[in-house]
Amino acid sequence: MKKLQAEFREKEFLIHHFGGEVYAVGGYVRDLIRGIPSEDVDILITHHSVEDIINKIRPYGKVDLVGKSFGIIKFTISGKTYDLALPRKDVPRGTAVKKHKDFVISADPNLPIEKDLERRDFRCNSIALRLADNKLIDPFNGASDIKAKKIRLSNPAAFPDDPLRVLRVARFASVLEFSVDPEIYETCREIDLSGLSVERVNEEIFKILLFSPLPSVGLEELFKLGAISQLFQELYSLTLSIQDPVFHPEKDQYGNHTVWYHTKLTVDQAKRLSDLAQLSQEKKLALLLASLYHDVGKPSTAQWEFKKGRMVITNNGHDVLSEKITKKILSRFRIFSWNGYKLRKTILSLIKCHHRASELWQNREVVTKKAFNRLAADMSGEIELLVYLDAADRAGRKEKPITELDEEARWLLRKFKELNVTKETIKPLIMGRDLIKMAVTPGPLMGKILKKLYELQLDNEFETKKEGLRIAKKIIEKELR
Repeated sequence: MKKLQAEFREKEFLIHHFGGEVYAVGGYVRDLIRGIPSEDVDILITHHSVEDIINKIRPYGKVDLVGKSFGIIKFTISGKTYDLALPRKDVPRGTAVKKHKDFVISADPNLPIEKDLERRDFRCNSIALRLADNKLIDPFNGASDIKAKKIRLSNPAAFPDDPLRVLRVARFASVLEFSVDPEIYETCREIDLSGLSVERVNEEIFKILLFSPLPSVGLEELFKLGAISQLFQELYSLTLSIQDPVFHPEKDQYGNHTVWYHTKLTVDQAKRLSDLAQLSQEKKLALLLASLYHDVGKPSTAQWEFKKGRMVITNNGHDVLSEKITKKILSRFRIFSWNGYKLRKTILSLIKCHHRASELWQNREVVTKKAFNRLAADMSGEIELLVYLDAADRAGRKEKPITELDEEARWLLRKFKELNVTKETIKPLIMGRDLIKMAVTPGPLMGKILKKLYELQLDNEFETKKEGLRIAKKIIEKELR
C-alpha cells in the first residue's frame, strides 16, 4: 500500500506540541486509504493528561472540555474546530450491557493506543496514523477490509455495549458502499434498541438518506439487522404488504411485489432527482423522508376489488391515512424543524398531496388555474418538491435509474410557471390590517371574512389587492346587514 500522508492545516502545530504521541484516527484514516481525503480529522493524543493538553494549546485558540471522564477536548483555532481525544475504554456499569446508558467511557492517557482502537466499532475504523512519521497503526487489519470494501467488527464481544452501532452498520454499508460480514447479523439479532434516544436514531437515518449514493441499501440493511421491526413498525408493515403486480410490476430478487420494495425504489429515485435539482440539504431531507413514508397507509387500506375483469389490490385513501400515520411517527421521533426549515410541515403536505399532482395531469385538458392555486396553497408553495415526489413515485415502479423529469413532471412545472402560481402569488392579498381600515374589528367575523377572501383569491376571482378590497367591501356590507 502506498504510504499514507495526512494533510490538514494544524498538522505541524500538533506535531510541534505533542511529537510522536499525536495521531489521526478513525474515519479520516479510513477515507485516506480509500483515496477520498476528508476535511474532518479526529485527533488522538497519548501519554498526556487533559490538563497538560489544555495548558499546551490554550494560548493558541478556544478550548472547550466536553467531559473530563470522556477525555475529549474541542479546540478551535483560526475558525477550525478539532476534537482532541485521549485514549479511552468502555467500562460496563453493573451487569446490563444492552443499552448505551449502561456503560461508562473512561479516559486513560497511558492506555495503549491499540486498546483505544479495540473499543471502536468496525475494523475499518480501528486505525490510527501517527502524524510525526505517518506510521499506520492497524491492529485489526482494517486496511485490508477497506480495500475489500467490507464491514467487520473490531470486538464482537463488546459490540452490543452501544446499540447505536447496529444503525451505524447500515449507515456505513450504505454511505461507503461496503458489504456486511454475515456474522454481524447474528450479533445484532439479540441487541435491544429500545434504549436509543430519538436524536441518535434520527442522526443515523438522516445520514443514510442524505449521504448514501443509494439510500435503499441502508434501508435494506436496517431491515436485515432487525432495526426496522424494532424502531419503525410502520415501515416493517410495508415488508408484509403486497401490491397489484400489474400496476406495480417492480419486484425484489425473490419475486415479491411488496410496498417495501416500491418504497426503497422511490427513495432512490427521489435521491437522484434531488441531486439533479441541486436541492438544499433541508429540502432534500424533506423529499426523502416524504418518499420513505408516502405509502405507510397502504397496509391498512389494502383490499381486493373486481375491476376490469380481474381481482385487483386497491389502497383507496392511503394518501390521507399515510399523512396521519406519518404525523404520529414524526411526533414519536420529535421531528419538527431542521436547520430552521419546517421539515415536519413540508413532509406531511407532500404525503397528503402526493396524488394530486398526477390528478392535474390526468385532467390536463379541462383543469383551470384554480386547481393549481389550491394545490400550491396546500403545499405552502413547495411546488417543485411535490412534482419531484410524484415523479419519484412513478419511477419507483421500475429499477431503471431516473436521469431526468418525465413528460408529466415537466408539464406540471411548465403549467405552474405559465399560470404564474408560486409561493409568492399564493400569499393572501388581503390581511387583517386591511379589514381594520374598513371598520372590521378583530374577532370571529374578521376570520370568517379573511378565509372567504383567500378562497376567492385561490379561485382566481381576483388577482390584485385593489380588486380584493372591492370584493371585501361587498362581503362586509353583506355580513353587517
